[in-house]
Amino acid sequence: MTIQGLQKLTLLDYPGKVACTVFMAGCNFRCPFCHNASLVIDTHSNAEISEEEVFAFLDLRGGILDGVCVTGGEPLIQPGIEEFLKGIKERGLLVKLDTNGSFPDKLIRLVEEGLVDYVAMDVKNSQESYGRTIGIQDYDITKVHRSVSYLLRGNVPYEFRTTVVLEFHRRSDFESLARWLGGAERYYLQQFVDSGDCIQKGLHPYNKNIMNQALDIVRKGVETAQLRGL
Repeated sequence: MTIQGLQKLTLLDYPGKVACTVFMAGCNFRCPFCHNASLVIDTHSNAEISEEEVFAFLDLRGGILDGVCVTGGEPLIQPGIEEFLKGIKERGLLVKLDTNGSFPDKLIRLVEEGLVDYVAMDVKNSQESYGRTIGIQDYDITKVHRSVSYLLRGNVPYEFRTTVVLEFHRRSDFESLARWLGGAERYYLQQFVDSGDCIQKGLHPYNKNIMNQALDIVRKGVETAQLRGL
């Protein structure tokens, strides 16, 4: 396990819950607009937090927190993730998992073992534009597609979310996303924000008017879709 961040309190990351957020280092994608580049590239230079430290904190805050958000990077790239989630659940806390959906077998196993209570999956773009958007040309999205299909069946509470970037998303992408994610319980279009820690510099958000147009397109397939970050 490589843990390189702990946000001790959040009222936003886990919908309707008081939570903390644990940040895992390492990711198999290289999304240019990633806002946590320091958790993806040259992670060896970051300070690490031990599992013991995290669990000691959870023991101290047991009466305050409802759950733990496990994010990254990509948490499912971690070889010890299953035991770590067991440690959280043993303390009576809920687990929200953020994932890029590229490890469907591990995702399904963790859900079916009762170790994950809520999944937030980043759907980076339309299937046609996926490789370019994640920084890996000719990427085979079969595994991502499996994760989407699994979540759409309602096996666990979930949300899909797409960070919208001017340089990567077009009208045709939103039309394709509406078809792909049709019937989703929760889907958010998130306005890109330059955190200052992005993998690629010089990227831009769409303005509110364009974001609302994108939302109208997506709602033709996903009636529950909403904007986030505006």
